[in-house]
This record gives sequence, structure tokens and C-alpha cells, in this order.
Amino acid sequence: MITTAPLPPPSRAGLLRQLRPNWYAAVMGTAVLASAGVALPAPANVPRGVLAAVWALSLLMLLVLLTARAAHWARHRDQARAHLRDPAVAPFYGCLAMALLAVGGGALTAGRELIGTRAAVALDTVLFTAGTAAGLGTAVAVPYLLAVRHRAEPAEATPVWLLPLVAPMVSAALGPLLVPHLPPGQPRETLLLACFALFGLSLLAVLLTLPLVFGRLLTAGPLPLALTPTLFLVLGPLGQSATAVGAVAHAAPGVVPAPYDRGLLVLAVLYGVPVMGFALLWLAFATAHVVRARRRGMGFSLTWWSFTFPVGTCVTGAATLARHTGLAAYDALAAVLYGVLVLAWFAAAAGTVRGLVGGELLAGPRPVPAALRPATGRTTSGAVR
Repeated sequence: MITTAPLPPPSRAGLLRQLRPNWYAAVMGTAVLASAGVALPAPANVPRGVLAAVWALSLLMLLVLLTARAAHWARHRDQARAHLRDPAVAPFYGCLAMALLAVGGGALTAGRELIGTRAAVALDTVLFTAGTAAGLGTAVAVPYLLAVRHRAEPAEATPVWLLPLVAPMVSAALGPLLVPHLPPGQPRETLLLACFALFGLSLLAVLLTLPLVFGRLLTAGPLPLALTPTLFLVLGPLGQSATAVGAVAHAAPGVVPAPYDRGLLVLAVLYGVPVMGFALLWLAFATAHVVRARRRGMGFSLTWWSFTFPVGTCVTGAATLARHTGLAAYDALAAVLYGVLVLAWFAAAAGTVRGLVGGELLAGPRPVPAALRPATGRTTSGAVR
């Protein structure tokens, strides 16, 4: 067994220097815990005050992290640029966009009880605009860097590559919340069809990338232990796309002309049902890999936040299908998946608090043993912490 000496406690400057964009995953996971709770069917209702408090926590986390990352770019620009050049870290810049969008959307679902509708709309407008712009930029820049600068090999493909491509899908799912707050006519229709375009943009990009990830698993074997939780990231585009097409369809009546409004409602069911079926298959597949990794000694890392946001999108996807089909089975599925989300959030949050108190999560990456393959070393260097 290869062992490494314990790292010395990082200095205060070192804490900021080692701050990576994957920390935004904690914001995403907390925000979706609130918004997915609002989407639950009546029998499984969570008290709105609790959900509003969870959303407020996600907003606080976002503000703290944005401040810290701004200071990181100002004081450690070399390290920030190194993150962009690292194929293991660069995809996590998609988490910034999704964190902005998740907290903004949560303002209109869970946070409205706390800050009022007018403030929620204003906050969501700002965060949706910033998050969508960041998501589109990341969806172009990160794959470009992977192709031109990183020259990644097929054996290095991991679900982390999906992160920058899913961000526009989050915009597509949450943008329809703002449609009723725009003036009637072209402003509403423009936003709604823009969300539908973002749905297609993200979906096609994911369909091009996902076979690389699945093929890598079949030909190169399981992921490194610390990266195994990222298999849950595949659930993100699945659940979020079902949520997005359902949200667009729900907002369509009175916004887009007939028969397109009815066509979108049909599409929400015809697309959502098979995609949620595949999501359940992948959930079982990913869970089996995680159980295997846990038995082989997988410890806590920030990749555990992969258990939260993707599962939350499946909760909202199932709740959307329940609304459009009227089937109690989807109500039950949403409630069960939300229970999984709650357990995953507590596990990830507890591990994060322990890691922060002990200093492990804010220390620099451990040296990678030479016996490991270069692809493994590149991946774990940035993605695990």
C-alpha cells in the first residue's frame, strides 16, 4: 500500500491560493435541496420555512465563495490560470454558472417566502443573466481548451467533462420561472424559446460527450476511487433536461401560439418518460460503482457533492412528469428521490465540515505516486480537493 506523509497545516495565504472552482458544487447541492423540496407533491410537502432557510444558506455560501474566488483571481492569478490549463480542474468552471442559476431559481421557488416576490424576481434576474452568460462561455471555452491546449486522451474521459455542457440546461430549466414576470407578447415568447434553444444546445453537446464517458468505463475499467462519485454527474443532464422541457411546456400556454403550446406539452411527456427511465438505470449503475469503491476504501472528498445536485434534478424531473401525467407513480418517485437527496446532502455537508475543521480540504493536492498512470494523476490532482 502506498502511503503519504500528512500535509502540514496550510497558511492563511495558502488557503486562498488552493481554492478551486469545484467548491461551487456545494452551493449547487444546497440550493437544489430547497428548490426540489418546493417541487414535491402535496403528501410529501416540506415546511416552506425550512426550505427558505436552506435557500438562504445557499445564498450565503454563494456570496462567501464569490468573494473568496474574486480574491483568489486578484492575488493568485497564476494559480487561477493554472486551473484553466488543468484538464482536471477546468470543467469545474461550469459549477460557477450552475451555482448562480441554482441560487437565482431558488429565490423564486423557496426564497420568495423569505424575501418577497419583488426581491426574488430582481435577484433571479441578475443571477440568471450572469449564470447564463457564464454557462455559455464555459460551454464553449472549456471544450475548446480540452481540444487545443489539454489534448486529453480517451482514457481520461470522466463525467466531469459534462459539467460545462450542462450549465445551459440549467438555464433552460430555470428560465421559464421568469417568463410570467416579463411583459406579455414578444418578451415572454423570446425568453421561452431561448430557453428551449438552450435545452437543445446542451442536450446535443451531452449526447456527443456521454458515449466517451461510458466507453471509457467499459474499456479502461472503473474510475479512481475518489472520482467514483462523479458518475452521479450523468444524472444532471438527464433529470435537468426532463425538468427543462417540462418547465418550457408549463409556461407555453398563452406565450407561444397554438398548436406549438400543445406540442410542447406532448413533448414534455414523450421526452421525459424515457429519459427518466434511463436516469433510474444510470442511478443503479452509479450506485453499484460507489458501493464497490466504498468497500475498497473510498474516503470523503468534495466529489461527494456529486450525489446532491444531479439527484435533485431527477426529483424535479419526476415532479414535472407527475404534474403533466397525473400519475401517482411519479409523485412517489419524486418523494423517494428527495429522501435520497436529503441523505446525500447531510453526508456531503458533514464531510465538508470535518474537512474544513481539520484543514484537509483546503490543503494543496497530495503528490501523486509515480506508480499511478499519468491520466490518474492529472485527474485527481485538482478534481478531488
